[in-house]
Amino acid sequence: MRQRGAGVRLRTAGRVMVAGGVVLVLGGIGFFFTTHRGATVMGASMEPTHRVGDRLSTERVDADAIRRGDVLLIRVPERYRDAPVLQRVVGTGGDHVVSDGDRITVNGRPLDEPYRNDGPIGPAAEPYDVRVPEGFLFLLGDNRGNANDSRQFLDDNAGGVATSAVLGRVTEGPPPAVTAAGALGAVLALSGAGLWYTARRRAVRDIHSTLRQGAAWARTES
Repeated sequence: MRQRGAGVRLRTAGRVMVAGGVVLVLGGIGFFFTTHRGATVMGASMEPTHRVGDRLSTERVDADAIRRGDVLLIRVPERYRDAPVLQRVVGTGGDHVVSDGDRITVNGRPLDEPYRNDGPIGPAAEPYDVRVPEGFLFLLGDNRGNANDSRQFLDDNAGGVATSAVLGRVTEGPPPAVTAAGALGAVLALSGAGLWYTARRRAVRDIHSTLRQGAAWARTES
């Protein structure tokens, strides 16, 4: 009787672990798809960082969490025919962005741009000296010679794009918390399934043992 009770408790624990694991996995997947969106690179303005045809994942981002160097998916209808485009943040609200037509300084400091591609397409931009309005972002393409970016709209809010136009920030993959939840959920579900299976086999073995003992007792009595 004690063994049977222990087997029932193990099977129950196994079911609970499986259910908890499934909830964690599905919850992580659900969270990812409600906070992230996919995007396909359609133009060459961000090469070589992101090439035409690349599939990217972007996450929702609050305006106050945007930083210089972030690659953003934006939609500015009056500039890009309502098509979403990728551009990199060079300046945020209040920044003083200056270019001599080639190199850039932000608030007096040279901007390090290891991602920059100075391809042969298109001439270098004209020099500019702007103060990014609050609530706006100064955005450039990595493929500096072939990008339609803030440099072409300097008469409109100093070329800035409103933070409200940001659709998402490009990420390298799921957030660590989502990955951890998925991994933990998978381990929990597999462990629970293993525990339930072991308890089930033990219960079947005990039943067979009891039946054999009963048959032997019956033969003895006869």
